[in-house]
Amino acid sequence: MEPHVAPFAALDTRTLYELLRLRVDVFVVEQKCAYPELDGRDTEPETRHVWLSRAGVPVAYLRILAEPGGVARVGRVVVAAAERGSGASGRLMAAALDEIGDRPSVLDAQAHLVRFYERYGYAVTGPQFVEDGIPHVPMAKPSR
Repeated sequence: MEPHVAPFAALDTRTLYELLRLRVDVFVVEQKCAYPELDGRDTEPETRHVWLSRAGVPVAYLRILAEPGGVARVGRVVVAAAERGSGASGRLMAAALDEIGDRPSVLDAQAHLVRFYERYGYAVTGPQFVEDGIPHVPMAKPSR
């Protein structure tokens, strides 16, 4: 599985559909989080969509948003249920960090995934909070 990286304008309609379907399947259906999944940030020119595919179908995805001060925000990190435990999440994060480069980055980790993100240089920066019924923790990674 090779990583793919693209801005919104470069996504063909089939790929966009499959990426959004993966996000909805996991966040809205599996995790039962009723929230506005389509928040308008996907289309921002600086946003980068990063994904892994198997047989042409996206199985892992995240997006990188541009925040004020040159900070990158990693979000919407998702791996299809059938791919969990395959190493896809690690390959996805490695591709994201390659794309982020030297910039500092932040993310809101589901609390049970803190150790996973610590392996990539992220550290907890604040107290736990609940978003959509799921405990999260803010994390940051300084610039390299």
